[in-house]
Amino acid sequence: MPFPPELLNGGEQVVLDLRPHWWYFARQGAALVVAILIAVISLVFLPAPVMLAAAVLLAGTLIWFGWHYLQWTNTNFVVTTDRLIDREGVFNRTGIEIPLERVNTVLFHQTLFERMIGSGDLVIESAAEQGAQPVPNIRKPLQVQNEIYRQMEANENRKFDRFGAAGPSVQQSIPE
Repeated sequence: MPFPPELLNGGEQVVLDLRPHWWYFARQGAALVVAILIAVISLVFLPAPVMLAAAVLLAGTLIWFGWHYLQWTNTNFVVTTDRLIDREGVFNRTGIEIPLERVNTVLFHQTLFERMIGSGDLVIESAAEQGAQPVPNIRKPLQVQNEIYRQMEANENRKFDRFGAAGPSVQQSIPE
């Protein structure tokens, strides 16, 4: 589900609305494939008690995968024209909102494998009590980092444009 527009401030626009990279499902997906193979093999070749155990294994793995999918659908990393928003949780929700003016540095980390699949982690350092905010499993973290810096610059330019509305007359009155 996309980030709800009613949670945006006046004049604020969503630039990026991201969910974690598909790699987020790697362990659960691999376990599900193995459980399906075990269930199929036990259905064809093994006695009923083993089929029952395989069915229980498959059901448990499906529940684990489903829970992880539900967590994935309720995780958002949003870049707007004014702030960064990171929210997650199904029943208990947690989140942080960082105004773009408060962002000091955006770091990214990718292993060689993550570079090949287009995944990685961001760490956002801000002038807040928590300091560094990790954001794991971001799709194309280098492009996201660049977009955050573009929005920071655009936000700063908008701020100066608002203050500059009265400024040109002052600047023009200074003799050269």
